[in-house]
Amino acid sequence: MCSVLPLPAPARRGAGVTEFQEEHAKRAAGKLANAPNCVPSMNDSPQGLVCPTPIQRYEHVLLAHGGGGRLMHRLLQEIFLPAFDNPALAARHDGACLDLGGQRWAVTTDAYVVRPLFFPGGDIGTLAVNGTVNDLAMCGARPVALAAAFVLEEGLPVATLQRVVESMRAAAAAVGVPLVTGDTKVVDRGRADGLYITTTGIGRVTVDREISPAQVRPGDRILLSGDIGRHGMAIMATREGLAFETTLTSDCAPLVEPVFRLLDGGIQVRCLRDLTRGGLASALVEIAETTRLDLLVDEAAVPVSEEVQGACEILGLDPLHVANEGRFIAIVAASDAARALTLLREAAPELPAAVIGEVRGPGEGRVTLRSRIGAPRILDMFSGEQLPRIC
Repeated sequence: MCSVLPLPAPARRGAGVTEFQEEHAKRAAGKLANAPNCVPSMNDSPQGLVCPTPIQRYEHVLLAHGGGGRLMHRLLQEIFLPAFDNPALAARHDGACLDLGGQRWAVTTDAYVVRPLFFPGGDIGTLAVNGTVNDLAMCGARPVALAAAFVLEEGLPVATLQRVVESMRAAAAAVGVPLVTGDTKVVDRGRADGLYITTTGIGRVTVDREISPAQVRPGDRILLSGDIGRHGMAIMATREGLAFETTLTSDCAPLVEPVFRLLDGGIQVRCLRDLTRGGLASALVEIAETTRLDLLVDEAAVPVSEEVQGACEILGLDPLHVANEGRFIAIVAASDAARALTLLREAAPELPAAVIGEVRGPGEGRVTLRSRIGAPRILDMFSGEQLPRIC
């Protein structure tokens, strides 16, 4: 165990010190010596502390709480799920499937706060439409209608709003779904980063079987629809002004066509999950922990483009944790894996769809990654996100 040396008193907030850093500095200085995560030193060092476990609870919301990682999941489990507990919410799917009037419908809602508003491969408008129809597709539903609410900041150029609205119109037309209602609010200058969008989608479930983590079985195969990490790296390069030899372009795209290639083709699809905040790693861990089954993933089988891999290596990031907005995983019966892979490649010939792993179990709900050199390691999700405000 490693003793923690005392640190000087933390600088005032606003001087480059985050709440996370301030909290840890206090712990290291012994100001929180009675907190559960502060463990007495085994060698009776004068500091009296050893390396603490990561902080799990905060008195204030951090950006990390919206990053798709452990902190966000804890927020859901401790605040939202107990307050609104019901069977549809407890399913923990990308949307809720409801039986109404003898038909099954899916509904989903999402908010988009991406910065910057425009990036290579898309903008906040295309992101809002595609992200919502993709969540419906993960429920096995074809989109029927969209609703949108716009929070506009005073001073936003009207030309910018027109450009975003046109992007939304084009994205909705591409998947044949109308935007049927909405709302607009304006807030004070400096309160909304220009523009926020919330969208709600309704879709008709067209399959006669449940598609959810509860249907996953030992022996199933895990398929990935294409290469990962494009969206997160495109946002980072644009936001931070990073210049690479090639332009990193977001993978933002609708997933209705490839998903229904699988469903209409009779593939035994157990579970679908689109990869957004937290990347491939978070999606896999969510499924493993929900099902209490173990997942084995082959790192060498996970497609990553040379551009994304190179950028991640330069910046010290792991592509498995980088956000996506046009990729999904499908867990299918082992007997259908080869045919499912063929259908995915037919739907998007330009993408390197692949079988990346299998379901083991019963187990402890863990994801094991077999590295490129053959060594196993546990794959977990981050506490927060490598880059916040990604969608």
